[in-house]
Amino acid sequence: MPQVRIIAKNFMDMVASLPAMKLDRLYQNAFICEAILRSLPPLAKKYVVQILFFDGPVSGKLLEQWVLADGLTKHRVAIDRLIQLRIFIEISDKKRESSYKLNQTFQANLRKHLTNGGVLPRETMAAVVKLPSLEELDTYALEQWECFLLLLISSGQAEKPTSLSSSMMKIFQRGLLSQRDRDAPRLTEGGFQFLLMDTNAQLWYIIREYITNSEERGTDPADLISFLLELSFHVTGEAYNINTLTEIQRNTIKDLAELGLVKLQQVILVWAIGRKDSWFIPTKLATNLSVSLTDSSSRKQGYVVVETNFRLYAYSSSKLHCEILRLFSKIEYQLPNLIVGAITKESLYTAFENGITSDQIISFLQQNAHPRVAERLPSVPENVTDQIRLWEADLNRVEITPAHFYDEFPSRDTFEAACDFAREWNGLLWEDSKKMRVVVKAEIHMNMREFLRGQK
Repeated sequence: MPQVRIIAKNFMDMVASLPAMKLDRLYQNAFICEAILRSLPPLAKKYVVQILFFDGPVSGKLLEQWVLADGLTKHRVAIDRLIQLRIFIEISDKKRESSYKLNQTFQANLRKHLTNGGVLPRETMAAVVKLPSLEELDTYALEQWECFLLLLISSGQAEKPTSLSSSMMKIFQRGLLSQRDRDAPRLTEGGFQFLLMDTNAQLWYIIREYITNSEERGTDPADLISFLLELSFHVTGEAYNINTLTEIQRNTIKDLAELGLVKLQQVILVWAIGRKDSWFIPTKLATNLSVSLTDSSSRKQGYVVVETNFRLYAYSSSKLHCEILRLFSKIEYQLPNLIVGAITKESLYTAFENGITSDQIISFLQQNAHPRVAERLPSVPENVTDQIRLWEADLNRVEITPAHFYDEFPSRDTFEAACDFAREWNGLLWEDSKKMRVVVKAEIHMNMREFLRGQK
């Protein structure tokens, strides 16, 4: 069953996969150096900061002495990460002992940035109209994101008319949506799994796919990564002039606005003979781009309560929450601030057939547990989680394999030769030596027929 890999790759994995020349080009930007320093594991940060003002190589044995014996595993993870990102350059001497030296470009720019500080990537502008408050901006970002997810579930579910750009549609058609001929796009197994992920993980998946697709749009992935990392240093709620961006960056900003990462505003200046003044305002989704996926501070408060009788109560007014819960439960009614439903065998079977697993459903219920029940252990009753797993096991107990049945062999030698042939092709499913009967996989049926004809 295909799984959507959300957590496995984030920005830094994509940075690490860039060629050495592009990495060095990225490190010429001091803000990117700081963003990458933020992303490192704690021990890796310690190593970088401690040798930042040391110009020579540092012995690997010396670095090992900086950690306790039980921290060697974390030490290896930290070293591997620094090497992957080319922050550490490994040097081996004649005795095959490793030493590590900081990447000169990274070291020089990070030193300068930490010592002297620096101007922000872009200056804010004085908008000619009132800017939205932080609360209004958060509401806008949430509405855009939920509208985008509702559009993913079904274009008819979106509360306001929204159309995705061709760049975004290509991302979804890669693994979240499928479309045949003139039929409306439908969610794939990966799409159903995607909807159960938390917002932070969903965002990283979209950004990762957006970068992966960049070359098809004629954009260098390194330039796109650089711009997105720079964007995380902008101030939430401040206005930035769109005219300071390149054409590629302007197109990127328009795509990010569809997801709620930025808000676009425009005003016509009457006193300037109809000149348009345009700006973008970053939301928290954009300024958190350099934050680790494991940072729980950016996660939303839970809203789901599951009872031992399989009843489900969701304290939410969101239409999106209702549609997501409908993926694996039977929604009975929805009040202005309460969704009431039940986890049933039939609703779970529908979820399993769509590619959602029991572990994903249980994880979703645990991560989105209402604060009152989140304090309890377990936050979801054990009888409910056990039954969800049992119903999945029930569904997977019988496996159907297309097959062909053979009997009435002319001789035992022919029967045994047929069994041997099926084994060699890894297609033998069952045999009855007494009655000379055999069942083989349908995929080797044609080969078996040719083989038996040759035995006559």
